[in-house]
Amino acid sequence: MDWISAVIGDALGVSADLVKKALATVLVLGGYFTLRRLVARIAGSRFEEPLTRFRVSRAARVFLMLTGGVILVRVWFKGAEGIGTWLGLLTAGIAVALQDPLENLAGWVYVVMSRPFRVGDRIQIGDHAGDVVDVRPLSFALLEIGNWVNADQSTGRVIQIPNGWVFKHSIAGYDHGFPFIWNEIAVTVTFESDWRAAKTVLEGVLAERAEKIEDADFAQPSEFLGIQYSRITPVVWVDTAPEGVRLTMRYLCRPRNRRVSGSQMWEAILDAFAKLPDVDLAYPTTRRFDHAVEGKPALREGAKPVRGAPSRE
Repeated sequence: MDWISAVIGDALGVSADLVKKALATVLVLGGYFTLRRLVARIAGSRFEEPLTRFRVSRAARVFLMLTGGVILVRVWFKGAEGIGTWLGLLTAGIAVALQDPLENLAGWVYVVMSRPFRVGDRIQIGDHAGDVVDVRPLSFALLEIGNWVNADQSTGRVIQIPNGWVFKHSIAGYDHGFPFIWNEIAVTVTFESDWRAAKTVLEGVLAERAEKIEDADFAQPSEFLGIQYSRITPVVWVDTAPEGVRLTMRYLCRPRNRRVSGSQMWEAILDAFAKLPDVDLAYPTTRRFDHAVEGKPALREGAKPVRGAPSRE
């Protein structure tokens, strides 16, 4: 390679050493792209599952990139001696041009080492939520959920998030470590309805439709993350709303099953309420309430005052 470098250097008017380094760089880059394609073909023929092929190809690509980077550093800075020279070169690069890229690289190292999420997890970071479909040294990709689509369904958009965001935003994991989320469905019935009968029906729907969570499924992730709940069984809570009595169904479900679960619950609720003559669903409306006719007898105008209540004159 020395005589080739000398010939090219004389023709271009540059030093042979610079030409040699440039040729070595071309060879390293060519080897990187060739080996990357070769690994992708081998992974495609050896592994049938797409996710496994993707992970193997991604790991090989990162390994080849790091190896090529080390080789290029040795090629270009072989003559630099002493720690002071290395620190000076590194400081000059960090000063301006590499601030954001290095922050993203540091975020990538954090993601790889600490594993706050991995490919396939559903997370929310900042205002964006979605399924992690790719993790690269400078960014990771989310298959977006929510936004204009209800019930955590996919929008089809892929969002690229800089890895540096992991140091600036909280990360909410839907299924990392603990594979369930609490889902709530609020059902409001009119004040005139038999809300106790409605509550009994909703408890039956939960018993039939909610996913059965075994203690073993709950104990392992809760011990790993220190999560403790006083109860994990489905429950119906009662309170009031402007339209009527609100009955809130609360139960555990898997994050990606939220919309399917909610749809099945509502189908069962509507079928059950159709059979109850004394239960009506409430909705925003305007009504006139005649206290003298509809109020409690003891509190109507002209009735005998209740003991202890102020008299009206």
